[in-house]
Amino acid sequence: FCSHTALCSSSQVISHILSFLHASDRKEASLVCRSWYEASQDHQFQLGQQVVEVVSRQQQPPLLVQTSTTPDVCQTADPDRDSPWGKWGGLVTVVPLPFQKQVTFKFPASVSSLGFIRGLARRAKCGLVISHLDSSSLSRHVLAEVGIQLGPRLESLALPGSSITESSLLGLLPHLTDLRKLDLNGLDSLFMSGAFLSREEHRQQIRAALKNLEDLDLSDLRYLSDLTFNRLTGCTPKLRRLALAGCHIAFEFDPYRGCAVGPGSSAILSLRNLHHLLQEQASTLRSLDLSRTCITPESLRSLAQVPRLRLQELSLRGCKELTDYSIELLCRHQRGLQSLDLSACTELTSRSMLAVATDLKELRSLSLSKDWKMTGKGLADLMALPGLSHLDLSECLHVGGAELVKGLSSPQPRAQLESLSLRNCTYIRDAAVYSLAQLLGSSLRELDLTSCVYLTDLSVRAIATYLPGLQVLRLGWCKEITDWGLLGMVEPTNGYEPSKEMEDKGPSFTRTFGNMGFFQPPSMPFQEKPRLVTDEDLGAFKEQEGASLLALKGLQELDLSGCSKLTDASITQVLRFPMLQRLSLSMLPEISDKSLASVALHCRCLTSLALSHCSQLTDEGMARALPHLPRLQHLHLACCDSITDRCLTLIGRYCKRLRTLDISMCKDITVPKVDFLQSQLPFLEKVQYRFVGGADLTLTL
Repeated sequence: FCSHTALCSSSQVISHILSFLHASDRKEASLVCRSWYEASQDHQFQLGQQVVEVVSRQQQPPLLVQTSTTPDVCQTADPDRDSPWGKWGGLVTVVPLPFQKQVTFKFPASVSSLGFIRGLARRAKCGLVISHLDSSSLSRHVLAEVGIQLGPRLESLALPGSSITESSLLGLLPHLTDLRKLDLNGLDSLFMSGAFLSREEHRQQIRAALKNLEDLDLSDLRYLSDLTFNRLTGCTPKLRRLALAGCHIAFEFDPYRGCAVGPGSSAILSLRNLHHLLQEQASTLRSLDLSRTCITPESLRSLAQVPRLRLQELSLRGCKELTDYSIELLCRHQRGLQSLDLSACTELTSRSMLAVATDLKELRSLSLSKDWKMTGKGLADLMALPGLSHLDLSECLHVGGAELVKGLSSPQPRAQLESLSLRNCTYIRDAAVYSLAQLLGSSLRELDLTSCVYLTDLSVRAIATYLPGLQVLRLGWCKEITDWGLLGMVEPTNGYEPSKEMEDKGPSFTRTFGNMGFFQPPSMPFQEKPRLVTDEDLGAFKEQEGASLLALKGLQELDLSGCSKLTDASITQVLRFPMLQRLSLSMLPEISDKSLASVALHCRCLTSLALSHCSQLTDEGMARALPHLPRLQHLHLACCDSITDRCLTLIGRYCKRLRTLDISMCKDITVPKVDFLQSQLPFLEKVQYRFVGGADLTLTL
């Protein structure tokens, strides 16, 4: 009893100490030993579903395990070197704790994964994402082991990038008696023959196993037909979510028979069949994804009017035939929608937006991205939806900020937006951003202003002043932003100097002179370079308490790519975010190794760093930066002309977790060195090295 009490007390002390660390540092500390790992899994740190990724020894040595409670923070361990945990077949076993929420494990099919699956049998519940399955005996063995060891403990299963046989899946599913989510996205090999679940005894077994299945993803299945669809959905009577994105659904006309669509087709999935399923499961179905299908306005109307159907989530992304009238009918009959995706429905206008604002009072998330006919009309009414928290208006070219500001300024209950995307909305100006920042200061966490080309330093200062809780900020291709904006300072104006007016500017001529070649075109605003920041200016910046970008202390993602007026002066002083995970500084020709070293020193949690087309970066800068970035997973160095093979040596030494690397068009990098790097890094999945070594680009044109 005393030893048990002491152990619990020790774990509580360690958990308290770890609570002062950032999530990334806490995950590093969890690798020290078993007791530190258990302390790091305390319920106060469990903010969401945990994801564990496993790379098998069969795929790339050495074996590494990644765990993450957030999508972009990870930890690694080499069991042959420093793992404090138990091992089965060379794989690390994650110790299950009673208060942990569901954990999803991701790994490829391999010999090593067999031992890992046996170790997971200790967990009460878990989910699996198994990739690279095929018709081999090894893949069949992996699936059989999942059924035997995990069976009723498995709550979710996904098989991406696989090509398995019908017999393999039919042998597994009867064991998964408590499965809640099944993802068969893109598994054409199951449905190609049309014989899937054709035998009654198989359907009875699957029906008994999948009686509690709630989430079924059948997206991008080109061979899905009425027969196979009915057989599978007949075994899932309690569906809450159904995804058919990208499936070939015949809504009005059967291309094979040349007539109207009939029921029970063995070649295509028809609207009548889908309509029948919605009628049968209307009482439970709450989410439907028909993105990238050819659904017609009449078909959408018939689906929306199914009796007792009360959808909460609907995705119609890329359904280009839909009209405003069909959306009006949808909103009228499905007033309980909380999430609606109408992005890339190019025929929709502001009428649809008004219908959404009028009828969908419970809406929380709305995407109108790439709906090019949308204007600002209706945005003010949309802002009157008090539950709206996510709004995507990217590439709505005619949308300005005036209506947004008008709606948010209303005294009535208004939207508390947490995420707002105005990417490529070129009508957005500084005044709109200033007003939006003031009105959304207490709620906004993600702001995307990419390619809002008329924004200036005033917008940056407004964001830094009024949005201190911002976690994601994208300002890519806002070319008028300068060092002064990031520093939170006002650029001094050039005073009047009479001496300049008295300077001899050479001969001047009139139109009657006859030689028009002497006339020079007027200078344009975008051609004027801002006054450079001096050492005196930086001294004043350090002394003042201005609204610089440093005020965004919780920033996790920052995109400044294409802001070509930025230099070392601001990057070295402002980019000091301990929680920053993703940073893009691509196409900043004025930054040098000094900026790179400063970013690495002050942003040590970076997992993604984009530096493409930064021509002043050299191997020396990489040598100073990479030792501080051991968590880097994605690195982009395309067209960095001064990067050589030495940089690849440094990457191999310090970036053991690297997954993707882009070194295209780096003329001093050789292909043999790239091949050697790929053999050294265990997680490296993708390397872009087109035209390295000074390849002649003209040969490809």
